[in-house]
Amino acid sequence: MSPERPLLVATDVDGTLIDRHERIPEANRAVIADLVSDGATFVLATGRPPRWLSQVVEQLPVAPLAVCANGAVIMDTASGEYLSTRLLDADALQAIDEVLRDRLPGSGIAAERLGTDAADPQFVASPDYEHAWIHPEHLEVGHSEVLSQPVLKLLARVPGMPSADMVAALRGELSDLADVTYSTTDGLIEFAARGVTKASALVEVAAGLGRTGDGWPGAAPPPGAVPRTVAFGTVPRTVAFGDMPNDLEMLRWADHGVAMGNAIPAVHAVADEITLSNDEAGLAHVLRRWWN
Repeated sequence: MSPERPLLVATDVDGTLIDRHERIPEANRAVIADLVSDGATFVLATGRPPRWLSQVVEQLPVAPLAVCANGAVIMDTASGEYLSTRLLDADALQAIDEVLRDRLPGSGIAAERLGTDAADPQFVASPDYEHAWIHPEHLEVGHSEVLSQPVLKLLARVPGMPSADMVAALRGELSDLADVTYSTTDGLIEFAARGVTKASALVEVAAGLGRTGDGWPGAAPPPGAVPRTVAFGTVPRTVAFGDMPNDLEMLRWADHGVAMGNAIPAVHAVADEITLSNDEAGLAHVLRRWWN
């Protein structure tokens, strides 16, 4: 692989890799094929659970590693194997629920579970939970049953209330207990175990690739190494793409964080670069700088 190209490319899926019709633009597919052929690592980093990835992977020229559920799972999409999982435990769920009842009364809740046993439901929701996505399949259970076992992520829904306002209503009361984020502005927030983000999972991916100490963000440099600074025009080791608040930590982690043209302002504010929209294959527009 050329030293003049990035080693790892990580991308969000919805609003980033795929267009509004949930298709991967041909320009994105082509550049992904080129970077993988060149020896770079391509990683999906999404809020989607593992069960929602097949329709994305089948459009790609490679079955990549995937960071799912905002970092709670690292999955080999070729085999379906879970390489790493980080669960939010039942005690934390109960504490989160108490704060939700106080700060966001009337919110419906749902849980994305690990679901390693085919007989276990992977997504359960309370009777008052209203979906924000076009994926309505779930098992309706009692409120307390949603909280009864460890989960990949807990979701809270208040239709009609902006997601940012939901986070603000919590007033940081859960900061020592869980990480809270959102991937849609439409009244839905998501909780993961404390410290679990797309960025934390990508640090683990990089370590598993044997690149620790070789310039990866979050890795200790080798003794005597000269600190490496990354500026526009130099070759970043890692490039990441995103559009929503659940991408913020990942964009900060990467040597070069890219916000989509359709990203919300908070994401534009932290990015090193703003590219074209997802409908305009903004990912390919940036990556062709190195794979042309």
